[in-house]
Amino acid sequence: MKQVAVFIFTCLLNTSLLSVPAHAAGDVEAGATLFKRICGGCHQVGESARGSFGPQLNNIFGRPSGSTADYQYSDGMKSAGIVWNRETLIAYLEAPKEVVPGTRMIFWGLSDPEKIDNLLAYLETFQVH
Repeated sequence: MKQVAVFIFTCLLNTSLLSVPAHAAGDVEAGATLFKRICGGCHQVGESARGSFGPQLNNIFGRPSGSTADYQYSDGMKSAGIVWNRETLIAYLEAPKEVVPGTRMIFWGLSDPEKIDNLLAYLETFQVH
């Protein structure tokens, strides 16, 4: 009986752990709309993306700050020592100048967690694995 209880507990635990996503999924379509509205004037994503008024954002997750070759970064961004992941991007999107003093990004920040989730969900679609 004890083995059955342990087996059931293990199954429930595994099911719970496997069913919980690592982060909120967000709405990719809403993120695309938001990107076009607030990010697209300076940043590009997609197959033909390149640096413009801001760096291209393909493969942003796992990328060190200030590291793409086709964009001239501020000294603050080059020396920030950040590797972009969900947590660092959330913090940066909420308060860019606090996270990277000296950044040239002209953006006051985004305080709505749902919009940030949507934006990150959209950016995740441009990760090449």
